[in-house]
Amino acid sequence: MSDTWDRSTKISSLKETVLRKLCEVLDKSSIRGWRKLGEIVNNDRRFEVSSDHMEMCSLRVLEVGGSPSLMLLRLMGDRGCTVAHLSDYLQTLGNMEALQCLKPQDLQILLQPHSVALLCGHNLRLSCLAVGKSTVQYQWFKSREEVPGGNSPDLLISSAQLKDAGFYICRVNSEDACEFSQWAQVDVLNVGQTYHSLDGRLKLAIQPQSQRLHAGESLQLECGAVGRPIPRYQWHRNSVPLPNATKRKLSIPDVAPDHAGRYRCEISSSSERMWTNEVDKSEKLPFISMGLKNATDKVALLIGNLSYQNHPQLKAPMVDVYELTNLLRQLNFKVVSLLDLTESEMRNAVDEFLLLLHKGVYGLLYYAGHGYENYGNSFMVPVDAPNPYHSANCLCVQSILKLMQEKETGLNVFLLDMCRKRNFHDDSTPNIVLRVTANIVFGYATCQDAEAFELSSTSFINGVFVKFLKKRLLDDEKITVVLDRVAEDMGQFDATKGKQALEIRSSLSERRALTDPIVPGDSHSLAHVHSRQWAKAHELPESMCLSFDCGVQIKLGFAAEFSNVLVIYTHIIKKPVDMTFCQAHDLDVDPKEMNRETPEETGIYLLSSSLPQHCLYTRLSSLQKLREELVFTVCLQGTFAAMAEDPPIHWTRSVNIGKPLIARLDLHRPVRRNSCLQTCLMPHSPCHSPGPEHHAHLYHGLQAPDYSRLFLDVAEHAAGACGGTFSDSVNPCGLSSSPGRFSIPIEASDDIDEVQTVFINSLQLQPQ
Repeated sequence: MSDTWDRSTKISSLKETVLRKLCEVLDKSSIRGWRKLGEIVNNDRRFEVSSDHMEMCSLRVLEVGGSPSLMLLRLMGDRGCTVAHLSDYLQTLGNMEALQCLKPQDLQILLQPHSVALLCGHNLRLSCLAVGKSTVQYQWFKSREEVPGGNSPDLLISSAQLKDAGFYICRVNSEDACEFSQWAQVDVLNVGQTYHSLDGRLKLAIQPQSQRLHAGESLQLECGAVGRPIPRYQWHRNSVPLPNATKRKLSIPDVAPDHAGRYRCEISSSSERMWTNEVDKSEKLPFISMGLKNATDKVALLIGNLSYQNHPQLKAPMVDVYELTNLLRQLNFKVVSLLDLTESEMRNAVDEFLLLLHKGVYGLLYYAGHGYENYGNSFMVPVDAPNPYHSANCLCVQSILKLMQEKETGLNVFLLDMCRKRNFHDDSTPNIVLRVTANIVFGYATCQDAEAFELSSTSFINGVFVKFLKKRLLDDEKITVVLDRVAEDMGQFDATKGKQALEIRSSLSERRALTDPIVPGDSHSLAHVHSRQWAKAHELPESMCLSFDCGVQIKLGFAAEFSNVLVIYTHIIKKPVDMTFCQAHDLDVDPKEMNRETPEETGIYLLSSSLPQHCLYTRLSSLQKLREELVFTVCLQGTFAAMAEDPPIHWTRSVNIGKPLIARLDLHRPVRRNSCLQTCLMPHSPCHSPGPEHHAHLYHGLQAPDYSRLFLDVAEHAAGACGGTFSDSVNPCGLSSSPGRFSIPIEASDDIDEVQTVFINSLQLQPQ
């Protein structure tokens, strides 16, 4: 085995003993220690470490057993730095003792199996990958028993059943060396509901069920979720955690009056959190939410516009939409999350949103991007709006509300994260007559005739509104109470004090909360049809294995970052023993641009923690522009030992994944006659919105990610080899890629108020 590392091995994958020894060497060295290492890393734009970060590392010496080197290595790991990168830095540093700590062992496990919860009937795959001086042998165990046939890196169980639940471990051997993997727990849930694709994300599969009880009977509540890693559970009563109630099933054998209250379970994984429906326990009463309102369904449309063609670029909407999507899903909302929509795409997206609404549904619309307000009406600005823009180029929020009212919705919530400055050059006078109803809530990120801000930063962070909203959104309170608390939190934020304040407008006269349970109404069959429409927009392609004539097998996996952003990850799972070099990439374009060894290098910062490791990653955005089925080519190149001096041999396979995610809804089509266009368009005269000079003093220093440059080659390939046709309304290729490889990833610490006050005062504000 060579002394080099797999380029994708992360620093966090180092064994504790290796990491401890490395830190001891770097901590004790005064010339070639952690400070000099930090200087070298800071010169690399991918993993730069600021002076503030170095100061944080130095403060670790004040702690008992604190290690500045350990803090530095963790910071590097959070930025996507691999062991191979670290080895290069230590070589430059000239610290041979530290470099020796990274020398690979005779037998090393590169990929550990992960615990997972899945549904009955789904395929179970546990993976363990190791390297050694010679051929590595594998043997899987379930508890203490060998798994028959489990002697390959991947343990595959087709159509897993309840009997397959348990704890698994893999033993690897290479000559005299032997290692055991980590234990992996497998939980199998038996439910009637199925999912076409689980993609590793946390999904609620079992809700607590209603039941009638008398005093002395047994209370049995059960919930369940699927995902990787395996979910954790904590039951609550009246919002207070119950001691030792950390399993899927909650059992109280002899109920008494003091057991009455509201029960629900918090389900969490490494990066996600969700809640079950809340139920009331009262003697002789069914388990329902007493005194609370019910929703017949809950639907949310989230739009984030940031890559404007004719106006200043924004940064926060991508992070804001992503985080709100995860939070609303925990509240059982059906969420459609979209980035960078043109005018026609926005109108068609609203049309699809309206199709999901019917009597009693809770509808929520969140918008982040440029906007303005005239005569009490709010206008959302699409990414292709001209400069200057006017009402005919934008969507009127009140017009959408009028259409929602016609659906007899149970609650209409609008969260508008945009500026509300008057557009003095737009003389249109809208005449929108709204019905008098008591179910409307507006949460404006800023006051009338004021601007909403995002914070200028070297990384992707939230806008000011969502920074505080995300901390309150899961609270089991009336929606107006939640927004009141967000307003109070924003009022204490020094960076925007006196510049931005949340404004709430409400006609809500009942206790309506985003946490209200869903109880299907009389229109259950209609709701089922609409749910199928929503599900169609979120279907991922099934993962697939491709076999090449040379004996190589490649696995293709798919994940959704947004409803119109697809991530493709590629992994070689089998190759001939005499093949000395093997490499594959998706989409036959320059792999240096589109296929990266870590998600962060491809611009997949938000979804990176839930993606499998040791793959190549490609990010496809703007899927709403896809007119035909998406066909691409997987390219494989390799060399054999007998042909060592010959150039690599190339093999290709064509893959058709249909229309993934939102592409199925054809948002690129012309706006339909019965759409929101009829209520959004109003008479207008030529106007001139504030020009770029209006924003110059606030937009200084903002660097927006480039979403269009990298995908030009892909469009040419797609139009030629794939047969697909893309709209050119935004850029020549229609589909757009992620930011370039040198974009700065999200920092681990995402709360600005946890940083020193000096840093807060130095933040620049960006209007939306």
